[in-house]
Amino acid sequence: MTMAFGVGSLAGAHPVLLVALACRLDRLVGDPRWCPHPVVVMGWWITRLRAVAERWAGRRPRCLRLVGGLITLLLVGGSGLAGWLLERLVLAPAWPPLPGLLALLVLLIALASAVAGRSLDQAVRAVLQALAVGDLTLARQRLSWIVGRDTADLEQAEILRAAAETASENAVDGVFAPLFWMLVGAILWLSCGTAAPGPLALGWAFKAASTLDSMLGYRRGSLRWLGTAGARLDDLLVWLPCRLVALTLPLAAGCALPACWRLFQRARRDGRPDPSPNAGVSQASYAWVVGVQLGGVNRYGPVFRAKPLLAAGCPAPDAAAVERMLKLSHRLELCWLLPAMAAVNLGPLLWARLLAQ
Repeated sequence: MTMAFGVGSLAGAHPVLLVALACRLDRLVGDPRWCPHPVVVMGWWITRLRAVAERWAGRRPRCLRLVGGLITLLLVGGSGLAGWLLERLVLAPAWPPLPGLLALLVLLIALASAVAGRSLDQAVRAVLQALAVGDLTLARQRLSWIVGRDTADLEQAEILRAAAETASENAVDGVFAPLFWMLVGAILWLSCGTAAPGPLALGWAFKAASTLDSMLGYRRGSLRWLGTAGARLDDLLVWLPCRLVALTLPLAAGCALPACWRLFQRARRDGRPDPSPNAGVSQASYAWVVGVQLGGVNRYGPVFRAKPLLAAGCPAPDAAAVERMLKLSHRLELCWLLPAMAAVNLGPLLWARLLAQ
């Protein structure tokens, strides 16, 4: 199906190709500090809405859950609507306000903002670089920017475990889940036309849910009730992409099909005891494929929490294992995009041939 966007250089462009180009742009440029990022805007709104909600609801759990649901509806719906309006502004044939190449660049930058492959790589590698020069203090500081646990007293082995766990968990949250929903949006365009919500609308809606979970999804104080809706929505939106990662990651590592299924089953089994329906599975999938043991006791302020052991009996992660996780994520991203482009291009032809027989 040919896409006629009605904007110069975008005419005939394929929506899955646009998603693929956006992912490559993210890997090349990442999130420049000089460029305003949608997550910053989402975070600003969450902070303001939280303050208003807590003043009104006080410590009443039922009221906090109610306003938490309203915040989730406003932020996720508003972010999706903003993405859809930008799609319409750039692609609408009746009023192209931007030259073709500039329209393409605006759309690609907006799409790239929904994924975080390069920023995750940079953050984790910054920790490894500090360890490589023996600066534990710097490594702890850099690690504290990307994990929730306390890092002040961690030794090198625990720093490496934390880096491996965040590289594996955030690969799903920051790369593959938004990529999945962007591809769903691309399929909507192919099926219903560009008037439907597309990859940017769904990508920003997911990013809003993910930001809500990262800011409000904690089981302490008023957030125990205020963040429930956002956390549950994020769990729901990540559930399928997480299992797709667990199923396809062994393929990206070069495993045979029977081994892929066994590793998928092990990841599901090891991840099941984790309180999060997705974090344990995503970490376990990387742990089994790379062959390292993850999990153990983490400290959050005065509280110590024992996380289930993943790939128990394997060696502890070293810097090379963390690097391999990052490279596997990059390879898996390509493994998702190439078949997606082939499927949407070859699928209609194969279906037409079957009908003609």
